[in-house]
Amino acid sequence: MKAASFQYNFSGSSVTHPAMTRKKLPIGIQTFREIREEGYYYVDKTSFALRLAEEGKCYFLSRPRRFGKSLFLDTLGELFQGNEPLFRGLDCHDKWDWSLKYPVIRISFAEGVLRAPQQLEGRIRWQLQNNAATLGLDALPETWGIPDTFSTLIQRAEAKFGRRAVILIDEYDKPILDNLTRPELAREMRDGLRDLYSVVKGQDAHVKFVLLTGVSKFSKVNIFSGLNNLKDITLDSRYSAICGYTDQDVDTVFAPELSGLDREEIRDWYNGYNWTGAAVYNPFDLLLLFDSREFRPYWFETGTPTFLLDVLLDQSIYLPDLERMTATDILISSFEVGDIHPIALLFQTGYLTIDHFESLGAVRQYALRFPNREVRASLYGALLQRLRPQQIRDARHPSLYSLLRANDFAGLQALICAYFAGIPADWHRKNDVGEYEGYYASVFYAYFISMGLDVVPEDASSTGRLDMAMRFNGQVYLFEFKVVEASPEGRALQQIKDKGYAGKYRGNGQPIHLIGVEFSRDRRNIVGFEVESLAG
Repeated sequence: MKAASFQYNFSGSSVTHPAMTRKKLPIGIQTFREIREEGYYYVDKTSFALRLAEEGKCYFLSRPRRFGKSLFLDTLGELFQGNEPLFRGLDCHDKWDWSLKYPVIRISFAEGVLRAPQQLEGRIRWQLQNNAATLGLDALPETWGIPDTFSTLIQRAEAKFGRRAVILIDEYDKPILDNLTRPELAREMRDGLRDLYSVVKGQDAHVKFVLLTGVSKFSKVNIFSGLNNLKDITLDSRYSAICGYTDQDVDTVFAPELSGLDREEIRDWYNGYNWTGAAVYNPFDLLLLFDSREFRPYWFETGTPTFLLDVLLDQSIYLPDLERMTATDILISSFEVGDIHPIALLFQTGYLTIDHFESLGAVRQYALRFPNREVRASLYGALLQRLRPQQIRDARHPSLYSLLRANDFAGLQALICAYFAGIPADWHRKNDVGEYEGYYASVFYAYFISMGLDVVPEDASSTGRLDMAMRFNGQVYLFEFKVVEASPEGRALQQIKDKGYAGKYRGNGQPIHLIGVEFSRDRRNIVGFEVESLAG
């Protein structure tokens, strides 16, 4: 058995840097040439490009949206085209033969949403013709099928340049993902893409290098039709930082941007994505933070798929379970239309990441976690809106933070009661989950975590598992939840005391508050809210 964990570089909670030259922030820029020629910040990824080019031929890489996949593909394209001036001063410059210039075929499905097979075919044909024009080739026959057209493009490119073609495919799966809520259409899109991708294997003799990138990893049998020579580098520890920024990148490349920002807070909000190697930040988050100087869930706000929330709630996921998910390599790498496991969906879309793994014979088992505060708080907030559809206007109630600072437990009970009262009765009639303790606990967890509070669901000790522990304002709050028939029974608080859950928190000098919360199955709300406070 082999256990693997990952090292994180924590070099202090705040930073002050001397005046340094600031550059333009490449927000939304995915063109390597523009970044290099126009003086934007650039995190050097060319060592990864060089390794891929020298050590293999056909690759596949899965990363969540807005992680820099398109920029990396464009960097590869410029490298194979031999555009040497763009790479001066970078890792690969003195290690690459700039006299070799390869024809590069670029295909991308990143733009727009395709809603019909005819639209997909049109987009593919347009891209193939556009590549022919860019390479200086004659227009391709419009009457040919997609496989013949693509094959001809590859062969003509090799004939003209005297070198085999390089094929770079960006967001290979987006036409499928955009239609997951309509499985039949998604399958039609998958079949249309298969006609395109199957050519890569058939034209192997005419191809120098291939890289496909996307969010998900669909079965090779279903979409690649025999393209079994792709090397999947998604979970290769050597390529964990192929996209995204490392702590070292932040502290060196972006050093001029750090003044006035709490370095530990930057880590807490945005660091932590991991694919069995170096942990990375989402570039989109950091660039917008450096631009606005405000901590916000930038990546999450760009669009959490409704489909993701639907899958989680349709399968009645108990929200605290999201904090301790485990999965095998087979599970987190599986993704099929109409048969998507929620763990695979959460991992591949970036809402869970790898904490550590164990090798159990021929199988790897991964322990998953939320990457950072942004993802954890934002996902719980989005799920909360689904668990409790009718919103309460915040202006009607004191804020949760104000009540906790004052230890106003009567006010806290009133706030939570009002929150549960806002759930329409019709919602309960349509959802059996409202009958169970897990539902009430899930709403409670989601409410507190979505506010960014330091919450530990299912807090383990030698005597059992406490439902929820929270640290706030130098104090500890221990919660236990129970569902009762109609009247409070006092069992929740008594369990905290009987189990001695406060024991692990004693001795730190912080006040400890034991809070037993009881929900009525009949009234569908809180009927018991007992508090007992202890010295730390």
